[in-house]
Order: sequence, then C-alpha cells, then structure tokens
Amino acid sequence: MSVTTITKNHSGLASSGLAATERTAPSGSSGGVAPQPRRWWALGALCLSLLIIVVDTTIVNVAVPTLARVLHPSSSGLVWIVDAYTLVFAAMLLPAGTLGDRYGRRNALLAGLAVFGLGSAGAALTTTAPGLIAMRAVMGAGAAFIMPATLSLLAAVFTDPTERAKAIGIWSAVSGLGVALGPTVGGWLLERYSWSSIFWVNIPVVVAAIAGAVLLVPASRAPGRVRMDIPGALLAALAFGAITYTLIQAPSAGWASVTTLGRAVVSAALLAAFTGWELRSSHPMVDLALFRNRAFTAANVSVTVLFFGLSGITFVWTQVLQFVMGYGTFAAGIRALPSAIVLMLVSPAGPRLAARFGIRAVVAAGLAVMATGLALFTTAGASSGYPHFVIGMVIMSAGLGLAMAPTTQAVMMVLPAAKTGIGSAITNTTRNIGAVLGVAVVGSVASTLYTGSMSTARVPAGPLGTATRQSIGAAATIARHLPGGHDLLAAASTAFVHGADAGAWIAAAVALAAVPVAVTRLPRRAGS
Repeated sequence: MSVTTITKNHSGLASSGLAATERTAPSGSSGGVAPQPRRWWALGALCLSLLIIVVDTTIVNVAVPTLARVLHPSSSGLVWIVDAYTLVFAAMLLPAGTLGDRYGRRNALLAGLAVFGLGSAGAALTTTAPGLIAMRAVMGAGAAFIMPATLSLLAAVFTDPTERAKAIGIWSAVSGLGVALGPTVGGWLLERYSWSSIFWVNIPVVVAAIAGAVLLVPASRAPGRVRMDIPGALLAALAFGAITYTLIQAPSAGWASVTTLGRAVVSAALLAAFTGWELRSSHPMVDLALFRNRAFTAANVSVTVLFFGLSGITFVWTQVLQFVMGYGTFAAGIRALPSAIVLMLVSPAGPRLAARFGIRAVVAAGLAVMATGLALFTTAGASSGYPHFVIGMVIMSAGLGLAMAPTTQAVMMVLPAAKTGIGSAITNTTRNIGAVLGVAVVGSVASTLYTGSMSTARVPAGPLGTATRQSIGAAATIARHLPGGHDLLAAASTAFVHGADAGAWIAAAVALAAVPVAVTRLPRRAGS
C-alpha cells in the first residue's frame, strides 16, 4: 500500500500564483512519521470543500420550474442549465488531477474553490439563460479541481492506515450526503428567497473552505517533477466530455437513434485515441497499467455501480415525492433526509467492518443490501404510502454506505504517492459517469414506460394532452387546474410509479451483477 508521508519539497509556483511549500514522500513509506496535529480539522476543511460541489450537482434541479418562468430558456437551454456543470466537471477531472500532482494538490484545491466561487457569483448575477449556462460550466471546471484534490490531500494528511480508513469513511459519507442535501437546501431557499439564492449560498461556504485549506491543510504534491502530458489531457477532456454528453442526450434523442449511435461512435473513437496515446507516451497522464491491478479496476467498477444506483433512484424518488405524493420542494427534501442520514451514519462503519471482515466481504455485502433496498422500492404502487418508499431508500442507502468507503480505500491502497491526484481523478471520473448513466438509464426507462402507459389514458385534448403524456410534472400541474383532475393525476401517478419501478429493477440488477466482481477481484483485506 502506498502511503504519502510528510517531507518538505520546496518549489516555486509562480505560474499558479500560489506560493507553497509542498510535502510528499516516496511510495511505500509507512513508519516513523509524526501525524499531522490538526489532521481532523484539516479533514473538516476538505469535507466542506467536497460537500459544496456535490450539493451543486442536485440543488439546481429543484429550481428548474422557477428558472423556466424567470429566464425563459428554450427546452434545450433549460436542460443545459442543469447539465453544463456535470459535463465540464466530468471532462476536466483527469487533467485537473494531473495538474494537482504537478503544481500541488492544495494549490489545485484553492484554485478550484476560487473558480467555483467566481462561477457561483456570476450565476447569481446573470439575467439570461445563456449566461447561466456559461457560469454553470465555470463552476464545473472549479469542481473538477476540487474533488480529486480533497481525496489526494486526505491521503497525505492521514499517514496511519487505520486513521486513513476512518477519514475515507467520513469523506465518503459527505460525498453521498451532498447528493441528498441538494434538493432539501434548494427547496428551503426557493421557498424564502429568489432563485439566485441557490448560488449565493455557495459564497460563504467557499470562503470558509479557502480559509480552512490555507490554515489547516498541509501542502502536498508528487515527488519529483511531473511532466505534463498535454495531448493526453486534451484527449481525456474530449473523450470523457463526449461520453457524458452522449449519455445526457440519449434519453431525449433516443437510445437507438442514429444521432445517439453516432455520438457513441465518436465517444468510442476519442476514448480509443486517448488510450492509444497514453500507451505510447513516454510520460502518460494516466498510467493504464493501474487497470491491470484487479483491485483498482474492481473498486472503480464498484464505485460506478454504487453511483449508478444512487443517482438513478434519487432522480425518480424526488419526482415521486413532488408529483405523486404532492409535497412541495422543501417538504419533499425533508422527506428525503432519512436516507441521507442513514448514509451519513453507516459510511464511517464501512472501514471498521472492512478491517474486521475484509474489504471484499463488506463491499459485496453493501452491494447486496443496496440491491435489496432497490428491489423493495420496485414493489411500490401509486397508492403506496411514504413509509414503503422511504424504507426501500433507507435500506439502499445503508448498502451504499457500507460499500462506498471500502471501495475508495481499495483504490488508494494501490496508488503510488506520485499518482494520488490522477488516481483520485480516475475514481471520481468513473463515479461521475456512473451517476450520469444512472440518471440517463433509470430516467429514460421511467419516462418511456410513463409515456407508453399514458398513451391510452384519458387526457385533455391539444397541447395540454401532449404535455400530460410526456411528463409527470406537467400532468400534476395540469391536473390541479382541471375539473375532475384527480382522475388524471391518479392515472399519471400509476404510470410514473410503474416506470420508476422498472428503472429501480435495472439498478438492483446492476448492483447484484457487481457482487461477483467484488467477491473475486477486490482484496480480502487492506494490504493484501
């Protein structure tokens, strides 16, 4: 297991504008290193930085109706207000991880926080949809520097393997918690303030995170001088940007359409070009030999599956709460909190259980528990009460919490000190792709089955009927303003829950399919 220890390595960083003393150690060092005295406070600063960027992946979703009314974007413009952040985030992760290894991970964190804060202020001040899309892209670029830096800095601060495992458990809990907190925080702000508040709220958090990073987080970078692989960075950005774009657009364009297939071919060609370049380069950005390590590969597959399930089911769950059960944005967010709280409580237990029973056993058990919760979700109908749905979500979150930290621990075990930044970026890239794929697949299945079921339902004539057949949100809004709208809403609710159940079955099947991978490929215990 590679462990980053604390030795000083002074370097001038004039090009980044952030002078810092960087600390790192050779891969494999483990003993005789005094722990950082303020390491747990440093973890707090890192988790705060992580929380704000994860919350922003979902907080804008609840503001979509408000943004549509105020900014009057086109339908595609409304989609890109949400997705520009995710697209740039995914595309920039690998280059950002490399830059952190080269110029310093704390420098990357500070630069990312500054960019994210400026993007948030710009988003709050804009008055046009194109301007908001551009600022969301800026925020995504900042987030791409923040996320891998938090995990690689954590590895540098916590040199004791036992403490590092605990820290990873807390980091993982915050990572999952942010996904659920977005709708709750967004709903609360929108019920009290203008839509710009969902961006202004980032500013004090960014300021606090920057102060914490400067005061508490020691500088860290790769030993030696990491050479920049500029063609590899460009190809990585293009390849993973194309993959993410294809997945985002597939539900609306049609999974089997010529457009989607063409985009998939382009994405595959760019990924092949990136892989070919990295294999030939004398100083590759990504050491593809890492994927020959079965623990590294299996851990990344597990991360992808975990966030496929989490993001996919969260996407339909929030719609069930708002449109089927009729809760407002804030009330729906509050009712989604039990699963987030369970995730937060269970995640720190994952490393402890892994130390006792082994990483392999805990991750496999977590995936199986997650699949069980998703399967319970599928047994719900439109008339099922809130307890039925939330029990399924809580069980799913418990499984996610069990597995998330040990999978991250397995990744960090095999990374040399020089590659913790890019290694963290690889893991976060697979996580993002899993999240985007989960929303795309589960959402697409739910939407397709909803539209099919509503094609035979009695709906209003004309444009209202068309809108009702296409969206449960539109159906719920229209039903509230029609005489006898209760029957229309009941039909739409039944159709949507049926589609959501099918999407949850897919997520459960994917989680179960990953269990054999965890059992056969992950290490039994740390260091094995």
